[in-house]
Amino acid sequence: MSQPTIQAKIRSNPKFAELVGKRTRFAIVLSLIVLVPYYAFMMVTAFNPALLAMPLGEGSVLTVGWPVGAVLIIGSWILTGIYISRANGEFDSLTEQVLRESKK
Repeated sequence: MSQPTIQAKIRSNPKFAELVGKRTRFAIVLSLIVLVPYYAFMMVTAFNPALLAMPLGEGSVLTVGWPVGAVLIIGSWILTGIYISRANGEFDSLTEQVLRESKK
């Protein structure tokens, strides 16, 4: 009889299924948090540009669109940092556990 390959051991490990599930759900949630506001911003830009072209204050040169766009960009940077932090912590430790157990 042939011994199961390391790939088969990894796929059959319940911690691997846990890792894939957690990582997938987390990535989808973060993607939605970034993409929904971004596409909403694009829709407003396309269908009601006057809303984003309003000045921030009386006589202001800065329009509403600039801070909204900046918040979208900075928010996506922050969410990328959150993903990296969790990936380097929880996801990496789960990966190490799966690899350790499958080498046995």
